[in-house]
Amino acid sequence: MRFPRRQRESVEVNLTPLIDVVFLLLIFFMVSTTFDSRRALDLILPQSSQASAVEQAPLILSIGAAGDFTLGETSLGEDELGAQLAQYKDQADRFGLILEADGRTPHAKVVTALDAAAEVGITRVRISTRIGTESSSPDAP
Repeated sequence: MRFPRRQRESVEVNLTPLIDVVFLLLIFFMVSTTFDSRRALDLILPQSSQASAVEQAPLILSIGAAGDFTLGETSLGEDELGAQLAQYKDQADRFGLILEADGRTPHAKVVTALDAAAEVGITRVRISTRIGTESSSPDAP
């Protein structure tokens, strides 16, 4: 007895759902990504193994452990900071402002210095670091 053979359907992989899923993921990541750029700071953490020397003569603002400000060689009070930065704005625009803060400096003093620089229009602000290979606290020996 002969049985009729059934014709086999050809096997195909339909890629349309896969492509749809890939496009949905692409759209999701494009929409959920924020494009927030930092305008004024090129922030480097306190220790960096990739530190590089500055070739130009930038304006240097130092903040001591007690929160005392020094611009170049001049000691300043918090109320004088904005006026002194305004006098050196051209130099800071050309070469940048480097902020050197002691590791024990109160964070509020660093923010005060950044605000004073932003008020007078200084946008090229960098935070000074020291070369190091491992992260440690400022109180560690």
